[in-house]
Amino acid sequence: MDASLSRNFTRLARLDIPGGGQVRVEDGYCYVGHMDAPNGTTIIDVSDPRAPRIVAKVMLDDLWSHSHKVRVCGDLMIVNHEQNKRHFHRKGEGLIEHTERVRARDGRDPTDAELADFLGVTLADIPTLRVSAARGYHDGGFRIYDIKDRANPRLLCHQKTHGFGVHRFDIDETYLYMSTEMPGYVGNILMVYDYSDPTRPVEVGRWCMDGQENFDGARPTWKGYQNRLHHTQRVGNELWAACWHAGFRVIDATEIGAMKTIASFDYHPPSKHPTHTIKPLPGLIGGRRHAVAADEEHAHKKGQLAAHMWVFDVTDLSDIRYVSTFHVGELDTPYAASGGRFGCHQYAETLYDTTVFAAWFSGGLRAIDLSNPADPTELGHFIPTPTGGHAAPQSNDVYVDDRGLVYLLDRLEGLDILEFRQG
Repeated sequence: MDASLSRNFTRLARLDIPGGGQVRVEDGYCYVGHMDAPNGTTIIDVSDPRAPRIVAKVMLDDLWSHSHKVRVCGDLMIVNHEQNKRHFHRKGEGLIEHTERVRARDGRDPTDAELADFLGVTLADIPTLRVSAARGYHDGGFRIYDIKDRANPRLLCHQKTHGFGVHRFDIDETYLYMSTEMPGYVGNILMVYDYSDPTRPVEVGRWCMDGQENFDGARPTWKGYQNRLHHTQRVGNELWAACWHAGFRVIDATEIGAMKTIASFDYHPPSKHPTHTIKPLPGLIGGRRHAVAADEEHAHKKGQLAAHMWVFDVTDLSDIRYVSTFHVGELDTPYAASGGRFGCHQYAETLYDTTVFAAWFSGGLRAIDLSNPADPTELGHFIPTPTGGHAAPQSNDVYVDDRGLVYLLDRLEGLDILEFRQG
């Protein structure tokens, strides 16, 4: 491997598996949720990290859904069930609305070329969107599997929610914290389920931002779907909620049936990129509490900085303050101009100390020292060489196991198992 593509990381193994959205490792097994159907979830024995071995593949029933997120608790595996290529297929609703509008205005149906122009798609996409609009989508939610036998996952339930279904989520031993669309709301909200009976999860609480309620069907006057829950993470009795173009919220979850917002911070503007993840660092630094946020490089606009990480002082939740940012420059990877996304996406959510491991799309993996929150410092990087004919890596998710090994997942193809040693 080109020495310039790696510093302080050693690759132990690589699997050229289909691209994924999330990787988790528990008790010697690695779980990968895949981006595209029919691939659902792959279970990999990583007890010997230099010789990973696939032990099971959960495939999806059709191409309309994907299960790109996965979490594990004991002998249960939970995966999301979300409309595959959801933003594209929702344009089918716009196709119907625009057709009705043109009929009322002009007394005729719009041509396919007019529809394509209005929806911002190609002419060849219109038949697919017609099928999608006629079919609708009714399978969104999540699934729970019994994985006592890792080689033979057994489906226990498919809990349906609404709309697109569930995106990213968090779990603990008692609750599932699901980000999903639900009737009467604009954009994803938080749904909490008790899964003590994994065959029949029970809703025990829900939370949304002010302004997301839309039970009368009126169009909201705020930023609408741009303001939605990406996902929450539980820290003690707090839930830290990344809220896309609405920044982040902190939720008091002491009473799960009566959750309430206790802090709100929106840095849009100046940021042009949505808030993907937010979580406090473990412990205090200099007597103060800090949180790290990852923005997602979603739709880059020329002239703007690529998505990056933020550090905030959250000691006083009524007075949240900026501390610093961390950026990766386009010259720090040979793939920044190769056509894929370049910018921050996600960091390893299990934070053991002040070293943060962040997936940076075509910037690969970055190890960042936040021991001085005002001065983030890169400790190392690993940029995978793309495989499968792809022009650039698209490092999408990262996890650090209890052995300190780092698992880097590409959204297009490939899983790397790495050892990090500060030189």
